[in-house]
Amino acid sequence: MNPAERRPSRRAFLGAAVTAGLAAGCHAAAPPDSGPGPIPAAGPQQAGITTPRQPQPHLLIVSADISVAPGPLLAELGRQILTLTAGTDNRLLGLPPGDLTVTVGVGPRLVQTRDPHLPGAKDLPPAAHETIAPSDRGGDLLLQICASDPLLPPVAAAALLATPGVRERWRQSGARGPHVPVSEGQTAPRNVLGFVDGIIGPHTPAEQQRDLWLAGPPPVAGGTIAVVRRMTLDVTRFAALPAAAQEAVFGRRRDTGIPLSGGVIADGPDLGAKTPDGRYLVPADAHIRRAHANVVGAGLMLRRSYSMDAPAPGLLFVSFQNDLHTFTATLASMETADALLPFTTTTASGTFLILPGFAEHRPLGSTLFPTPN
Repeated sequence: MNPAERRPSRRAFLGAAVTAGLAAGCHAAAPPDSGPGPIPAAGPQQAGITTPRQPQPHLLIVSADISVAPGPLLAELGRQILTLTAGTDNRLLGLPPGDLTVTVGVGPRLVQTRDPHLPGAKDLPPAAHETIAPSDRGGDLLLQICASDPLLPPVAAAALLATPGVRERWRQSGARGPHVPVSEGQTAPRNVLGFVDGIIGPHTPAEQQRDLWLAGPPPVAGGTIAVVRRMTLDVTRFAALPAAAQEAVFGRRRDTGIPLSGGVIADGPDLGAKTPDGRYLVPADAHIRRAHANVVGAGLMLRRSYSMDAPAPGLLFVSFQNDLHTFTATLASMETADALLPFTTTTASGTFLILPGFAEHRPLGSTLFPTPN
């Protein structure tokens, strides 16, 4: 073949150029990734607890004090949440709201002003393995802000905290680790110690009706009780343990999340299973034994915890239950003999009544703190 035959013709060159141009034009015209869809803020229960079913990757917890009447303040916060999650609030600074959720709770002091006998009126008692400054304990108001976009929680928090009468007490951000499939439609993340976290909980509607949602009295029906605790973890000391010793602390396999007693990851542990020489497969001080509902004698907690790396590596523990006793009894059981607790130090803590759901015509907090028309 001579050089003239090897040289592409002008027509072939132009055809290739046009084809490349069309391809580039099609690529440029492709719509950007729209990201996750919106999560409605209005409803019988607040978003951010069971919706979305798989929690968003990013979380910001803010505890605040309030210095004004709670009824009008909560109603105003509800109106702002509706506009923020709908993307019609200019204070989002042009960010699409995506799957932004804001969950609001009130602390025991406010609940007691309404009725000291209501769920949510009791505070958490002091516990072992705590080093908590007074400013990092409790609060009148909880804002749990979650989103797939890490920019959204701090932007939404800035908008809500600008409401007159609200003063920030403490905050903590966190992120979910890689998600591990547990059962159909359910996943659980790994924590900074490498183990799958939050496998067992009230996941079915029947379990949630029994252990999660408050059924009454009317001012709190449709709400729940949240416990929030910021815990630093001694990752260095835990990582120095052999893998088998780490698994004995949790009572689960590190790689799969399966209980040491066998089965699949979604299974609860067989607490009676023993080795041929009579040793428990799940050690007596393993975390899943000490926190097991049957051992504790209480209900299930829905855990929505996030890992954190500042101010130190740790866990931002968030649990929801319809009876504070579920948490306090579980913690008491752990304090008796839980191999995980010596690796933890709690540095912030609070419990809050998560208010019932709301809508444009049913203001946030109106069942607990009615406001004049």
